[in-house]
Amino acid sequence: MSVLGALIGIVLITTLGVSPNTAVIGALIAMLIGRIPLGMLSRMRSQHRQNLVQSAISGSTFAAANSLLTPIAVPFALGRTDLVWPMLAGAAIGLAVDSWVLFRVFDSSLLPATNSWPAGVAAAETIKAGDTGGKKAVVLGVGALVGLVGALFKLPTSAAGVGFLGNIWALLMFGIGLTVAEYAPDVLHTDLSAAHVPHGLMIGAGLVALVQALLLMRNRGGGGKDAGSEAPGSVAGDARSEVRGDEPGRTVGTARLRLGLLEGMALFLGGAVVVAVTGGVAGGLSVPGLIGWVLLAAVAAIVHQLIVGLAAMHSGWFPAFAVTLIVLIVGLVLHIPTVPLALLVGYTASTGPAFADIGYDFKAGWLLRRDATPWHVFELDGRRQQYLAQLVGFAVALVVVALAWKSFFSDGRVPPVAEVYVTTIKTGLDPGTMQTMLLWAIPGALVQFLGGPSRQMGVLLATGLLVATPNAGWMVLGALVIRQGYTMWRRRGLTDRTARKESDEKAENDLSLVGAGLVAGSSLNDVGQLTKAL
Repeated sequence: MSVLGALIGIVLITTLGVSPNTAVIGALIAMLIGRIPLGMLSRMRSQHRQNLVQSAISGSTFAAANSLLTPIAVPFALGRTDLVWPMLAGAAIGLAVDSWVLFRVFDSSLLPATNSWPAGVAAAETIKAGDTGGKKAVVLGVGALVGLVGALFKLPTSAAGVGFLGNIWALLMFGIGLTVAEYAPDVLHTDLSAAHVPHGLMIGAGLVALVQALLLMRNRGGGGKDAGSEAPGSVAGDARSEVRGDEPGRTVGTARLRLGLLEGMALFLGGAVVVAVTGGVAGGLSVPGLIGWVLLAAVAAIVHQLIVGLAAMHSGWFPAFAVTLIVLIVGLVLHIPTVPLALLVGYTASTGPAFADIGYDFKAGWLLRRDATPWHVFELDGRRQQYLAQLVGFAVALVVVALAWKSFFSDGRVPPVAEVYVTTIKTGLDPGTMQTMLLWAIPGALVQFLGGPSRQMGVLLATGLLVATPNAGWMVLGALVIRQGYTMWRRRGLTDRTARKESDEKAENDLSLVGAGLVAGSSLNDVGQLTKAL
C-alpha cells in the first residue's frame, strides 16, 4: 500500500499539481482484504490494523509528492541537476524531523486531538462504518456518494464536509476568505493573490500564531503534567473521564510540548547544516552569511510546519505552497543568492504536509481507540504503532522518489509549484511587494490575536484567501448555516440546560458523520483522477 500511495502521489503532483489524501483508499482496501475467508487475512478485520494500513499509504503519498519530489524539483527546474541528490538528502531530513515533532506534540494544548482534523474523522468513520454497518454506514455511505458525485461535477464537496466538522469561528473566517478571494477580481477589480495581500495577512497571523504557540509552552497550574496521566490506564484517570462524560484528558502536557518543539528546532538546524555543506552553500557565502542562512532555514522549517499544521487541523486544507512562497519572498528581500535561496525554498517545502497528514492519521486512531480500557496506555501504544507505520510509508516514498525522479523530470513532468518557485527566484520582486505585505500583516495579526490560539481565525482567513478554490466559500458557509439550523431545530422546546447540551452534542455527532462522508467521497474522486493523469 505504501508503494501504491507513493506512485499515486508523484503521478498526480507532476501532472495535476495535487496530492490526494489516500487514507480512505487504504482503509477500504484493508477492509476488503479482511473479508477474504482466509484465516490469516481475517486478521485485517481489526479496526486498528486497518488504521495502520491507512496511516502507511497516506504517509507515503504526501511524503513522496510534497515532502520529497517537490523540493528536489526546485534545483532541477533551476538547471542545477547536481544539487538534486543533496536536496533529496535535506528533504528526507526535513520529512523525518517533521514527523518526529508531530509525534511528540500531537494531543497537546497546541494541537489537541479533540480539534477537527477533518480527513482523520473521515478515515475513522469509514473504518467504523465498515465494521459496524447499520445506520451509521448508511449515513456515511450517502454522504460519500454525494461527495463523490459533487466532486465529479467540479464542486469542492470536501469544503462542505469540513464545514460540518471544525471550529465554527475558524471555519467562518476560512469561508469568508474563500468567498472574498473568489469575487474580489470581479467586484474589487483586484487580484488579491497577485498583489500579495493574502501573503501579508498570513505573515501577520503566522507571527502572532507563533507567539501564541510559545505562550502555550509555558508551565501552567500543575507544571505541565499530562492530563489524565496519574498512571497509564489508572482508575483515577478513567473514572474522571467517565464522570465528566467527555473525551479522555490530553496525553501531552506542557513540558513535553516545549521539549518536542525545542527538539524540532535543534534537528532542523542540523538538517540545514547538512543541506548547506552538501549543496555547496558553505562555499558561496561568508561565515556570517552562512550562519544566517542556517538559522533562517531552521526557523522557516518549523514555522512552516506549525502554520500548515494549524490550518490543516481546523480546515482540512493547508497553504503549504503559499507559506513557502512567503519564505521565498523574504529570501529575495534579504538578497540571498540564487542557489542558496533555491535550497532554502526546497528545505522549507519538505516540511508541513507530512506534519498535517500524520495529524489526520493520529486523529483517526484516536477516534478508534477512545473507548479502550485502560485508555491512556492503549492510546499511546497505538499512536506509537501508527508512527512506525508512517515511517514505513516514508521509507518506501524515499526509495520510489530516488528511483523515479529522473524519468519523470526528463519527460518534463515537474511539479507546477516548483516551476513557480523557480520563476519567482529568476524574476525577483516587484517594487513595493514587501511594503504591501507588511501593511496587510497588521490586520492579519489583529484578527489572529482577537481569535486566540484555539480558533486560529487569522491563519484561517489567510488560508481561505490563499487557497481561493471556486465555490468552496459557499460550500463552507452553507454547511455552517445548515449546521447551526439543525442544532437549533433539535433543541426546539428544550428549556433545561443539560438537555439542551445533550441535544447539541447529538446534533454535532449526526453532522460529523455527514461531513466525514463528504470528505471521504471527495478523497475518492481525487484518487480517481489517477486515470486522467496517466
